[in-house]
Amino acid sequence: MSEKNIYKIRPAGRHVLTIGEELIQDQFAAIVELVKNAYDADSPDVVICFKANNSENLFELRIEDHGHGMSTDDVVNKWLVPSTSNKLVKRVSPKGRIMQGRKGIGRYAASILGNDLLMESIDKSGLRTKLYVVWEDFSKFDFLDQVDILVESDFVSENSGTILTIHSELKAIQYWNDDALNKLRFELKKLIPPKADDTFDSSFEIKLCFDNFFEDVEKNIDEIIKPYPILDLFDYRISGVINSEGDSILTYENQRIKNGAKESIKLNFGSTHCGKLSLDIRVYDRDKDSILQLIHRGLKDDVTGQYVTNLQARQLLNNVNGIGVYRNGFRIRPLGDADFDWLKLNEERIQNPSLRIGNNQVAGYVHIQPEEISNLEEKSARDGLKNNLAYDRLKDITKSVISELEGRRFGFRRKMNLSNPGKKVERDLEGLFDYSTLKENISGSLKKAGLSESVIDEIGDIISKEQSQKNIAIEEIKKAVAIYQGQATLGKIVNIILHEGRRPLNYFKNQIPNLKFYSEEFLTAPEAEIISKISSLTQGVAENANVFVSLFSRLDPLSAKRRETKSEFKLSETLQGIVSVFENEFKEKQITVRIQCSEELKFIGWKQDFYTIFTNLIDNSIFWIDEKMCAKREINMSVSISNDVLEINYTDSGPGINSELLESGVIFEPQFSTKPKGTGLGLSIAGEAASRNGLSLTAIQDDQGAHFQIITEMRG
Repeated sequence: MSEKNIYKIRPAGRHVLTIGEELIQDQFAAIVELVKNAYDADSPDVVICFKANNSENLFELRIEDHGHGMSTDDVVNKWLVPSTSNKLVKRVSPKGRIMQGRKGIGRYAASILGNDLLMESIDKSGLRTKLYVVWEDFSKFDFLDQVDILVESDFVSENSGTILTIHSELKAIQYWNDDALNKLRFELKKLIPPKADDTFDSSFEIKLCFDNFFEDVEKNIDEIIKPYPILDLFDYRISGVINSEGDSILTYENQRIKNGAKESIKLNFGSTHCGKLSLDIRVYDRDKDSILQLIHRGLKDDVTGQYVTNLQARQLLNNVNGIGVYRNGFRIRPLGDADFDWLKLNEERIQNPSLRIGNNQVAGYVHIQPEEISNLEEKSARDGLKNNLAYDRLKDITKSVISELEGRRFGFRRKMNLSNPGKKVERDLEGLFDYSTLKENISGSLKKAGLSESVIDEIGDIISKEQSQKNIAIEEIKKAVAIYQGQATLGKIVNIILHEGRRPLNYFKNQIPNLKFYSEEFLTAPEAEIISKISSLTQGVAENANVFVSLFSRLDPLSAKRRETKSEFKLSETLQGIVSVFENEFKEKQITVRIQCSEELKFIGWKQDFYTIFTNLIDNSIFWIDEKMCAKREINMSVSISNDVLEINYTDSGPGINSELLESGVIFEPQFSTKPKGTGLGLSIAGEAASRNGLSLTAIQDDQGAHFQIITEMRG
């Protein structure tokens, strides 16, 4: 006999406590959730009050707003219903504010702030509803519907609003020491950015009050939470809006230059997949002179009005650093916390400290759209955004915007000698053992001392001989540098080796066991069919071996273990050989390469250096044409001679090079790169290789893409 019954899911009594303890990160996140509720209630402000009641041995935390309040029906059918969809469905408040709450759980944050909760809410009609909860009661019962909650209502003549009063034993006050309160101030200061977008009501105020809380009565004061003043005193800033298609107009500012002009930057990042973004990223140099300049721009203590000290300025930077993500004006924790480097800025700075900025140098704000538009979903535990395509694109685009600032900052600091200037290795080596000035000084001193000309000449000869020996060593060092630069270039294109070598390796791996099998079969039964199988397999081995032969022959000039002497070679043949290194990439990425060069044109120099120059240029072109999804996909090389001057023009149809970067010349500096994970070695190495051959490598402004020119005077 079968029996059918209908049952209902009954949440456990601890369910409400679980919402608070497991889904709300900490006490700071809990208070932030309750502040958001005050904002959703159209309150002009929220008051967070800490009070010590010594006579009753109680610590009281009161959170009060002056919004529209709740009716008894709202309290019973919405507030008391976990995960209600009220705010999810009703996205805008009566006064037009975009609701911060969505999941219907934020109010239960109160459960981790104390032992009980007294809620008093007065609606616009004057109806007051009181609710009292002792959180421990929920752990005493098996099921949630077994917990009785007292709700009272009456009419009063007071203004609308809601007061949450939370009690704990007085010893709980120890948690809220100076460090915790400073952390709370930090959270509240960063909760609202200094320049919110148009989705946030900027008139909303957050107030802290202390009632008999501190033993020092002078500290029991009220304070209004305001953004850190240091945010307006940035060194560099990039800000603007990127629409969902990726079109943007960004503004770059440099306050290291007094009354410096703002630069407008138009970029396209491709479809964002995370909606419209509004960014405001501010960067600070942290060396001693920069900190002093920051102070002199007006960094003063809020209380005394005096300029802060160097140490205080650094501490303020430590407090505000990080790039926060904001939705409807409120920060999504922990994005923007100093110790939560969600963009991995510090990792990239370690690789390239001259160009990249660290997380402790930046205070930034990225405003995002609601979840249903941006697909950027906040985790239920209030600890960031869910990992998905939208979040990956948010990170990529934000880092690309930062890269635009980094390049301009790098160029400015180089120009103003604020960082170690890049130097040409060849030039430095040539001057390393130049004793001509030393010889003149010694000769002059010896003449004054009355030594004979023969003795002076003899000493001069000794110095000249030493110089000659040292210069021989320098030439060996130059050769070694050239070899290392060629091998560094080879390392940059290792993806080509892996990509082209993978297919023949897979053939060998899969077919050699078959070859072994048929060979053993042939020994026992030498049939024609087996011979045919073996012949086919060996032919395949030969063909795939030729892939390696071709690949290694193309890469051979870059992998030289010793430096050859200068020789004469044909430029057209050499350029064709360089292009062949990338032939598979050109096919896959549909890039057309054209070379205009007389087949008879010859050059005396080092072929390896030509491979180094053009391999780096081509590698950059492939990256940017593909990265920016350019419709036109071309690389052109044109070689000509006029009045004994050799001129090679290299152009591509990529996004081109920013005019400011061209004027400053920083693109040829070691460590400078606009690639997200670039090393900044490519163009620097190419420039060195050109110089060794009596060539000059320069970049030219061109609206059609990147344009490099290589020029030398032909020697007869």
